[in-house]
Amino acid sequence: MKVLLISANRTEINMRTMPLGLAFVAQALTDRHHSVKMIDCVGIDDIESYIKGAIEELGPDIIGISIRNIDDQTMLNTRFLYEDDREIIALVRRLSDRPIILGGAGYSMFPDAILADSDADMGIEGEGEAALSMLLEKFERGESVEGIPGLHIKGRTAVEPRQFIKDTRSFQYPDPQYVVGQPVTPDTWVPVQTRRGCAMNCSYCSTASIEGRALRKRPIESVVEWIGQLVRAGARQLYFVDNIFNLPRSYALSLCRAMTDAGLNVKWRCIVYPWRIDEELVAAMAAAGCFEVSLGSESADDEVLRLMHKRFRRDDVAYASRLLKKYNITQMGFLMLGAPGETRQSVLDTLDFAASLEFDALKVTVGIRIYPNTTLAEEARKQGIIGPDDNLLRPRFYITPGLDEKWIRETAAMYAAKHPNWITS
Repeated sequence: MKVLLISANRTEINMRTMPLGLAFVAQALTDRHHSVKMIDCVGIDDIESYIKGAIEELGPDIIGISIRNIDDQTMLNTRFLYEDDREIIALVRRLSDRPIILGGAGYSMFPDAILADSDADMGIEGEGEAALSMLLEKFERGESVEGIPGLHIKGRTAVEPRQFIKDTRSFQYPDPQYVVGQPVTPDTWVPVQTRRGCAMNCSYCSTASIEGRALRKRPIESVVEWIGQLVRAGARQLYFVDNIFNLPRSYALSLCRAMTDAGLNVKWRCIVYPWRIDEELVAAMAAAGCFEVSLGSESADDEVLRLMHKRFRRDDVAYASRLLKKYNITQMGFLMLGAPGETRQSVLDTLDFAASLEFDALKVTVGIRIYPNTTLAEEARKQGIIGPDDNLLRPRFYITPGLDEKWIRETAAMYAAKHPNWITS
């Protein structure tokens, strides 16, 4: 079948985000002998002409649209990015009568709400490689599409539970052309995924809604081989999009050593969870080309961290930060103020602690975006912050009751005024 895949995201935050998830789907369909055209809407001014041209060129049998970000997760002056996605879906509907199937991380968090709100016909919750392949087979045979795991059909309430891909080898890494979609320059940052899922169960996190709690690792040799393909395509800078790079430790250590042995000569950044990190691993990361990490400490109050379901504590963050500094790895810190259990004293302690670590950069966020199917959402409902029927598609934020948002912002701004490398939102 002829398949047009559209990455609807049009927003660049800090750097261009490439549609890696959709690229995996494109490769899976290509490997199953479908004719696939994939387009990325980032940086396109005349979006209507762009999409119209793609539809006229391919003449698709179906059109898949990937939704990445619902909003910018910022409580103050929130940007509701889904509005752009809705407009693109409506545009595609005007230009084509072919079935429209939604997917992507953003859709998977709000499958029923977005499908009901948009002009799409169906949506796939969770990973799309297997589910969309099954859907196309059903279309080709003229069979009913009901019963496909994770498939939502407009106007119908019965949904077969989604299934996560257990064997990551069953779907290949995408051809670099699907990921970058344009010539790679030395300044291009290319995404790499080595694992899916996260077992950490942080109280506010949406990862389980997207990838599940079971961690599924790709074979290290396939990761290194694919990075080699990216390097041959011109990539010199990578960012690992794994929810946590350093866990499991044994996998992270083996991956770093394999990258070093392969002589890839790339520099890269990743997300580090400040738990079970040691000097051997940090040294291996640095040797393999790691030059920057995002270190999400979130708070310096051990009780707040416990209520967030974090497995690390304040001392673990300090230890990880010292190790990273020793190996000259730049650190971008992250704080989230206003979580359950937060007090004025815990806010002050957290800001003092962050200042003592001398991060190379620090982002301080006031208020926490509430996502469905999280412990934070349950707590917010109990406390009356959100209603029982709020689907949370429109951004809602949590600040512990009784804690003055204005005071938190003014206090964070006071600290930031002394630290030019701090960003508050």
